[in-house]
Parts: sequence; structure tokens; C-alpha cells
Amino acid sequence: MEQVQTNRITEGVIWKQLFVFFFPIMLGTFFQQLYNTIDAIIVGQFVGKTALSAVGGSASSILNMMTGFFVGVSTGATVLISQYFGAKKEKRVKEAVGGAVAMALAGGIVLMILCFSFAHIALRAMDTPPETMKESLIFMKISAFGLIPSLIYNMGAGILRAMGDSKRPLIFLMTSCLLNIVLDFIFVVGLHKGVAGAATATVLAQCSSAVLVMYVLIFRLGAYGLTKSNLKFRRYLLLPMIAIGLPGGIQSMMYAFSNIVIQSDMNQFGTNTVAAWAAYAKIDGIYWMITSAIGVAVTTFTGQNFGAGKIERIKKGLKICMVAAGAISVFMGALVVLFAKPLLFVFSSDAEVVSIGIRMIHIISPMYFTYVCIETLSGVCRGCGKVLIPTVISMVGVCGLRIVWLISVVPLHHTVEMICYAYPLTWIITSFAFIVYYKRGGIFLRTLKSY
Repeated sequence: MEQVQTNRITEGVIWKQLFVFFFPIMLGTFFQQLYNTIDAIIVGQFVGKTALSAVGGSASSILNMMTGFFVGVSTGATVLISQYFGAKKEKRVKEAVGGAVAMALAGGIVLMILCFSFAHIALRAMDTPPETMKESLIFMKISAFGLIPSLIYNMGAGILRAMGDSKRPLIFLMTSCLLNIVLDFIFVVGLHKGVAGAATATVLAQCSSAVLVMYVLIFRLGAYGLTKSNLKFRRYLLLPMIAIGLPGGIQSMMYAFSNIVIQSDMNQFGTNTVAAWAAYAKIDGIYWMITSAIGVAVTTFTGQNFGAGKIERIKKGLKICMVAAGAISVFMGALVVLFAKPLLFVFSSDAEVVSIGIRMIHIISPMYFTYVCIETLSGVCRGCGKVLIPTVISMVGVCGLRIVWLISVVPLHHTVEMICYAYPLTWIITSFAFIVYYKRGGIFLRTLKSY
């Protein structure tokens, strides 16, 4: 049996360990982001802006909310695995792996049923433009078939990263992304299947990444490998997984819900605005893939070192990550603003769509740096198993205040620009709250009695 390719990031030069671990995660999230981005580009260029609105509008927001909730919940499993792995508790790691995969299977089935049952109701509730309703519904229902493989891949990748292996999840995503590109051209350009073809291509690509990650979990993890006897829920593991992960799932869902509210407001401005918002979301996603990779790296680094009892190493790693994240945020913000027009033209050549998209970019992208503290400090909190207060901070600061802004201020000045201001304003307030909590919250106190 193959030697387990894991990395204990509790030793060695901190910045080197973080970089070696972070870079594959960043590339992996880049390829994951490419799933929907490729769909949007091909659909926007070969089918039209109405189809682009269907692929990147309401349906995408709802699907992101559903998968985001589960991915948030699954952090409970990956944090637990990283802590056990750092503490060298082999039996606990193996049992946690089985419980995590069981959670992914159950979650995928539940979300798929919900997606089929409430797709039309959800799209109508979001004021989806009538001209895009039919295609949005088609895209959402076909995409539902990809929820189970998507959740299995995300959980499996999280398990591997928790053990310090960020390379294989990257390879799997690169493989599935390349497959997605090929299938997009076959179904959308060659067979003229439009939105349905784009959704089908993505689902098949997601299945490929799920098969690959399951192969590794079963046959290539040695003593930690997934077995039939371990594929079950254990109460003593399930409860802390839920305790750590559920607040993160709720936080993710609230983020997505606030974005759905924003999407609903954008829908009221018509197809051009919806298409512009969909195109900008894909451009904006480039930054979020990088910052989310930093968050994953910080969480895993913290989890393993917390399990090993190396608190000072965590603090040093946090400082390095904050500096790196700040520099990346300033650079990415400037880059997106500078090349706003050509970036938007990749998705649509419609002059009005591009013009609206540029206005969005000029408000949101220059303020990326204000999100740095939220991502890095919440990553440290998750790695230490402290999730309740950070979740409350995020829900109130980012989600709650954003919704208050949309309800109270936007109706008085109903413009696209006023909707966009909701992002930087809430980032600034929430960052300040996270700094206060980190300084005074006692996040490095032990929470797992097993240590």
C-alpha cells in the first residue's frame, strides 16, 4: 500500500511550510472557480446574455447557498481531523474520516431533494426576470445532480488538506476542470444544448473529481484509509463535528442569503444588470479563491499546531498570513480596476452590460484589503475549535448589517452603486470586531477534553 502523503506543518520554517501548503490550495480553488466561470464565458459568448443571466444569476446564488452551508458544516470534521492528526491520534483520525464521508453522502442526498422540490419557488421568490426563468430552472435542476459528488469531493479534499496533503486535491480539480472545458465545448458549442449543456458538463466533471478523491481515501491513505466499517456516524465524533461546523455552516448560509437578497435587488434592474453582476461575480471570484485558500491554510495550520500545543507558532503564522493577504488584496484590487473593461468583455460584448459592470468594480474591488482580518482571524478561530462567537460576529457584521443596509438605505437611493456599497462598509465593521475578539477572546484555551 502507498505511503500516506501527509505533511505535519507543526515543524520547520513557518513561511515555507505555509507557502508549500497554501499554493496548491490556491490553485485548487482557482480550478474550482473555473467550473462556473467557464460555463459563464462559453454561455455568454455562444448563447447570449439571457443565458448568461440564467447561469450566473439567481440559480447560481441558490446553489452556492446550499453547498456553502454544507461546506461550512464540514469544517467541523476537517478541524477535528487536523487536531487529531497534529496530536498523532491515529485511531481517532481514521474514525473521523469515516464519519466525515458519511456526512457528505447524507448531506448531498438531502440537498439534492431540496433543490428539486423548491427550485421554482426559490427562483420566483428572488424576482428572477421572466425571460431567464425557464433557463434558470433548467440549470438549477440539472446542477442538483452534481450536489452529491460536489459534497463528496469537498469533504474528501478537506480531509486530505487536514493531514497536510494539498497537492492531490489540486490534481483532481485540474483534471475535472479540463474535462469540464472539453464537455462545455461539446455540449454547448458542438451540440447546441445551451444552459442545459453547460450544467451537464459541470455535473460530469464534478463526478470525476469525486471518484478520484474517493479512490485516494479508500486505497491510498494507509492506516487512515476509509473502510466500510468506518463509514458511519459515531456520537462522540459527530457531536463535536456539529458543534464546530454548524456555526460555520450557518455563517456560510447567511453570507449566501445576503448575496441572494442583493441578487434580488439586482434582478429589479433588468437583464443587463443581472448579466453584468453575473460577469463581475466571476471576476470577483478570482480574489475570493485566493483569500479562501489563505483561510483554509490558516485553519489547517492552526488546527495541527493547536493539537500539538504550539500556540506561539500559530501566532507567528497568523502574522505572516495577514501580511501576505494584505499585499495580495491590494494588488488584486488594483489589477481588477485597471483591467475592468477587457475582463468584462471576456463574458459579454454588450456595451451596456460592460458599462454597468465597470461601475460595480470601481466600488467593490479597491476595498478588498478590508476583508483580510475577517478571513485570517476567523481561520485561526476555526482551527482552535472556537466558532460560535466568530459566527455571531460574521452574521451580525457582514450579513445582518448588509441586509439592514439593503432594507433601509437602498430603497431611498435605489441605484446599483448603493447596493454595491453594502460590501466594503460591512467588511470594515466586521474586521474591527474580529480584531477585538482575537485580542480578548481567549481563543487558544483548549476545548477538546481528549487532549
